[in-house]
Amino acid sequence: MDLNLSGRRALVTGSTGGIGYAIARELADLGASVGINGRGTDRVEAAMARLRGEAKGGDVFAAAGDVATAEGVDDLVARLPEIDILVNNTGIFEPKPFFEIPDADWQRFFEVNVMSGVRLSRAYTPGMVERGWGRVVFISSESALNIPVEMIHYGMTKTAQLSVARGLAETVAGTGVTVNSVLPGPTLSEGVAEFMKQMAGGAEDADLHAMGRQFVAEHRPTSLIRRLASVEEVAAMVAYVCSPAASATSGAALRVDGGLLRHIA
Repeated sequence: MDLNLSGRRALVTGSTGGIGYAIARELADLGASVGINGRGTDRVEAAMARLRGEAKGGDVFAAAGDVATAEGVDDLVARLPEIDILVNNTGIFEPKPFFEIPDADWQRFFEVNVMSGVRLSRAYTPGMVERGWGRVVFISSESALNIPVEMIHYGMTKTAQLSVARGLAETVAGTGVTVNSVLPGPTLSEGVAEFMKQMAGGAEDADLHAMGRQFVAEHRPTSLIRRLASVEEVAAMVAYVCSPAASATSGAALRVDGGLLRHIA
């Protein structure tokens, strides 16, 4: 199985922590040179230093910039005009009842979660097509298919990502460029860990795995693994999709949801 990404240049948006950081580390382990992206240069530099100490191969470079805005994307592309692998991971979420979500929130979620990937894909995919090889991955969510009633605006954006990814995959059919979506389920990311610690009264010694199992039992009872996924488990799927071994996988919505979606396809 060819998982070697040596000589490939990747950009993972929102990669200073959480799932994005884990993806960047996996791609670096496969030999890729990986751009670490975040809005602030301090967090980017800190993540790069950490990754250099953890990654088994590859290299990392700074790709700071606010990809949630058109201007931020334009600036980043001007500084980084050519990549082989684009992982659209940047995203936000916030529980809020439907009747309390104002227009501004709908627009903000769409700009961050959807348009960031649209703009970056529009900028980078033509170069991949011209070179005859490339990977574009959208980090969606099981919420794209199982719309969470507590944050419908978030679910809407995750569904939109599936549409964009499938349409782009068909647009570049036969070029050597693949486009896929990955759908994580509930995952023990840094943000989720901090949230659970707060729920436990700020206890640093809180049993996050036990709390995760309780959350899944109460709120995602159809899960087959009966626990939160790890960021490494999600990153492993993304790394495979980005590798040469996944050359026959395109236009797919690949689930890392612990089996909670009761679909057989």
